[in-house]
Amino acid sequence: MASISAISFTNSAFPSPALSTRAMAKELYFHHDGSAMKKLQTGVDMVAELVGVTLGPKGRNVVLQNKYGPPKIVNDGVTVLKEIELEDPLENVGAKLVRHAGAKTNDLAGDGSTTSVVLAQGLIAEGMKIEDHELADVAAVSAGNDYAVGYTICEALQKVGKRGFITIEKGKSTESSLQIVEGMQFDRGYLSPYFVTDRQKMIVEFHNCKLLLVDKIIKDPKELFKILDSAVKEKYPIVIIAEGVEKEALAPVIRNKLRGVLKVAAIKAPAFGERKSNYLDDIAILTGGTVIRDEMGLTLEKARKEALGTASKVLITKNSTLIVTDGSTQAAVQKRVSQIQRLVENTEENFQKKILNERIAKLSGGIAILQVGAQTEVELKDKHLRIEDALNATKAAIEEGVVVGGGCSLLRLSLKVDGIKELLDNEEQKIGADIFKRALHYPIRLIAKNAGVNGSVVTSKVLSNDDVRYGYNAARDCYEDLVTAGILDPSKVVRCCLEHAASVAKVFLTSSAVVVDIKELEPISRRKPVPTSGIGPMGL
Repeated sequence: MASISAISFTNSAFPSPALSTRAMAKELYFHHDGSAMKKLQTGVDMVAELVGVTLGPKGRNVVLQNKYGPPKIVNDGVTVLKEIELEDPLENVGAKLVRHAGAKTNDLAGDGSTTSVVLAQGLIAEGMKIEDHELADVAAVSAGNDYAVGYTICEALQKVGKRGFITIEKGKSTESSLQIVEGMQFDRGYLSPYFVTDRQKMIVEFHNCKLLLVDKIIKDPKELFKILDSAVKEKYPIVIIAEGVEKEALAPVIRNKLRGVLKVAAIKAPAFGERKSNYLDDIAILTGGTVIRDEMGLTLEKARKEALGTASKVLITKNSTLIVTDGSTQAAVQKRVSQIQRLVENTEENFQKKILNERIAKLSGGIAILQVGAQTEVELKDKHLRIEDALNATKAAIEEGVVVGGGCSLLRLSLKVDGIKELLDNEEQKIGADIFKRALHYPIRLIAKNAGVNGSVVTSKVLSNDDVRYGYNAARDCYEDLVTAGILDPSKVVRCCLEHAASVAKVFLTSSAVVVDIKELEPISRRKPVPTSGIGPMGL
């Protein structure tokens, strides 16, 4: 039986790859004749053309090669972006520029990566010419007009509240289902990426694990020895939640995890000071554990398994932690919530009331688990990505509201550019305004193209009507009130698309040189002849 006591548990440096001192040769390209920029633009266009086919309700799927299984069939822009790597180094730099815009928008808003890329393409293309109602509706539109997904997400939000936490899992049947469980989510991620259990998603996921809650900074690795040795011997995963873990104490924990001896992760406790202590107490009540505090007479060295909390599932990303319990502590949680509610009633200061209400929401909000069902693995992955997009779009809508979708909001924004242009200081800024104005037409024109309609005709028809709700519904191939039809986009997604597309386009258009690695030719290995037995072909 593996045991921590059997291996070194002393301080050591973090694992690090061997460093190479040889610098790779670089190739320089300058923008004297425009050829370098055209190559970059080709890369941008290739990415935009590829992810662009997924845009809009009639956007189509993209088939991605999969080295270790069946090909992936996806309709999700950010997934397609991750797979793009072009052979030409200059074109690849251009591709990476717009890929960054899409990824950044997806990170902040959870959706809109394709629109970001198309907008960035529009800004770059125009610049190069100069140089040379409902949450269900939002979710359904983002899921490719799948209203079943929209209503499921809406139902989940109704059950856990608009600030509640929703997670997506692989289901065990062909039908998708919704499950509400006890738990808590807070904004603290793992202290080191070495803790991740899923390299593809960069997450830590443990089932039936224990939680060690410590209200102090852990400095000495020897303090953890007994409690972690118990986890190794009894083979249960353990999550350390502490005020902090210093490098000297963290290094041996990571080393034991990497050697496969220990299933472990460490995170920093939410909040600071007195709020941090209160949050640790809340987590202890939720999980049935005890907070380790020296002043209470319970030291980390003396702590035993009985002090650990229990969770049926823990999911940790680089920025957040989700703790799911089996509901066995529900009575204790309700008692704790009642105590905090009485504190709210007796508190006059608004800030303190806000903090206390946050704690109530985290303890009593519950967690919705959307279990995705499908007939095949390929369909499951596609459905999972669509639901993920829809959920992120719905959260973005809750944060900043919604605007008319279908590219119409961006198109109508172009009408405001001339008014802004008059306030600009110089001719160069006015040229930039014209570039932006034309680029704002790109998304709706591509949506129309994907629906088999002339984009120029659609833009003219939409702009001919002054009603801001009026637009083109590509799913039904008609012009109507898009708000009534439920064609809505989250304001946050549209804002992030504009910001990041403009940022990437500015970098692109102000570049005068490109530096790329010179690709070294790999020697072609000769095939060894297949050994023969010496027996000729056998006749039948």
